[in-house]
Amino acid sequence: MGIEAEIRERLEAAFSPERLHVTNESGKHAGHAGDHGSGESHWHVEIEAAAFKDMGRVQRHRAVHAALGDVMERIHALALDVR
Repeated sequence: MGIEAEIRERLEAAFSPERLHVTNESGKHAGHAGDHGSGESHWHVEIEAAAFKDMGRVQRHRAVHAALGDVMERIHALALDVR
């Protein structure tokens, strides 16, 4: 299973989002720090879920990182828009 599928699967299971958009931005960072040549190093996630309603920005980001678990160890960068 690729990183994108893992991100989707874990976030859907954890938050049942109304909206989830996962974008691989690795191509924009080719040759930069953190580009390990896999083509799956840099990601952008937009997620909207009721589960985030009573959370502050830092809490939402921590919740996403926790849901992703070891995926975070296998990527270099994750940009988040959490609503």
